[in-house]
Formats: sequence, structure tokens, C-alpha cells
Amino acid sequence: MIVDCDPGHDDALALLLAVGDPRLRLLGVSTVAGNQTLDKTTRNALRILALAGATGIPVAAGSDRPLIGELTVAADIHGSSGLDGPDLDGPVAEPADGPGVELMRRLLMASAEPVELIALGPLTNVALLLRDHPEVAPRIRRIVFMGGSTERGNTTPYGEFNIVTDPEAADVVLRSGLPVTMIGLNVTHQALATPAIIDRFRAMDTRLGTVCAELMTFFAGAYLRTFGLADPPVHDPIAVAAVIDPSVVHTVHVPVAVELTGTHTRGATVVDLHRRTGRPPNADVAVGLEVDAFWNLLMTAVRRLGEATR
Repeated sequence: MIVDCDPGHDDALALLLAVGDPRLRLLGVSTVAGNQTLDKTTRNALRILALAGATGIPVAAGSDRPLIGELTVAADIHGSSGLDGPDLDGPVAEPADGPGVELMRRLLMASAEPVELIALGPLTNVALLLRDHPEVAPRIRRIVFMGGSTERGNTTPYGEFNIVTDPEAADVVLRSGLPVTMIGLNVTHQALATPAIIDRFRAMDTRLGTVCAELMTFFAGAYLRTFGLADPPVHDPIAVAAVIDPSVVHTVHVPVAVELTGTHTRGATVVDLHRRTGRPPNADVAVGLEVDAFWNLLMTAVRRLGEATR
């Protein structure tokens, strides 16, 4: 698999799951501007991989802005660094040479088997990859992205942050003809970092477990201030969990479109659950989550990494 991300507290947990589960082989990481600016999301990806003892995985900086318009970051949720909360100072590797899209292209073309492409931020890099390098399409087994919703949004009334940040990129991905799985807010809001979950991280008694607890504590405070939610939803790791164990996430195969022009709905994902539009299905859309199984996957991965990096 390749992960494209914008760390981000929940991206950090997703990277730990991708590195810590032995059923996955993480080939590389590309970063995109989203939760914070590109320089910060790239450094955060390197910091998390260093913390996990996975410094050999290449990380390359991708796009620093959406395809159209200006970037708006989520500092109200993720803080000025993008990973506020724990002390993550320490040596990190240098980013790989070249842009993130080129790293993805190179890894895809070199792989002996098709690759799962997991996108956890705005879909800018993925759209540029598909647009500028159509030769990679046969090398992509599936695109799994965290974004959108079958219901309400979190940035606008109907728009989720990753899609609202770059609706045109999401439109490219959903019209690509490739297998696509959408993990939206309707499912990610079932995975809440409750005090009991935070205690499970802390009880691991490892540096990594403590960092995860501190990340989620900061995240909880941001969600309480911004949305009035005491327990924050942990969005991005669910996309990785869906690749590890498809039984954890329940999906339906339906038509999905992105609203590009609506005055109040730009960036909304229009999920045709009842097939009213007559369009052919183009995505597997998450509609249910095995919550306990998800948390057990994540906890097992973080515990394994924490014990290996004591």
C-alpha cells in the first residue's frame, strides 16, 4: 500500500496502524496540504514514522494547494503544528527527493503486484497522479479515501473537510473508473476516542502509547471547543482498517458524485443510496463499522510498535 496523508492527529494513528499491522507492506508516504500547510504535514509524517521506528519508508512532499482556489487549514482542530499535544521533538529523516506524485508513480510502476492507494487528506495528489500519469491505473488495485459523508458535513453543513478542501480532485477520483472505497463521516463518527480508549493507550506503558493518549487528549479538547463533542471521532485509521480486514467496515456499491457549483453545497458528496439518479455505481461507500474490532486492530498495532521501540 501507499498512504497519501496530511497529518493531522487521526492521520498519525492511521500511519501507526499501517506500519504496525504485519499484514500490510507500506511502500511509501506522500503528503498533501490540508490539516496544515505542506511543510508541516510532511514533517509530521516523518515524526510519526520516526516514533514508530519506520524511518526506512520514503516520504515525499506533494501538492501545497488544491487544484483550484486557496488552501484553508484546520488549525482549530489540529493546532499550529498539525500535531499539537505531545512533545514530538527529535531527529527525523529527510524527505525523499522529488514530489509526492512522482514517488507514488515510481512505487506503483516498480511494484510486482497491484497496490492499494490509501488517501487520508484532500485528494489533490491522487487526482494529479491519475491525470498526469494514466499509465499507473492498472497498477492500482483500489483507492480507499477518507472523506465525504452520506449525511451531514463537518466543514460546511453538507461538506466534509477533505472533499471541501479540493472538490475538483475528489471529482477526478470518483470519475476515474478505478475501484474506489469511500470512508465518510457517517461511519467515522462511530469510532470515538472516549476516555476509556485514551486510558487503553496510556495503559500500554510505552512512549508510543503515551504519545497516542496525548494526541487524543488534545484532539478531544479541540472537538469539544469546536463542535461541542466530548469524544472526538478518529477518522483516518478506519480507511487503513478497511484494507487490513474488510469485515470491519460494511459498504454498499452505489453512485457517488461531488457537488462542484452549489452555493451552499460545494464539496458535498452526493451518495445515491436508493439509486434515484439512474447513474451506474462508481464507489463502495462505508455504511457501518464493527467498532470493537476496529479499536482492537489499532490497539494491537500500537502496542506492537510500542514494545518494539521501547
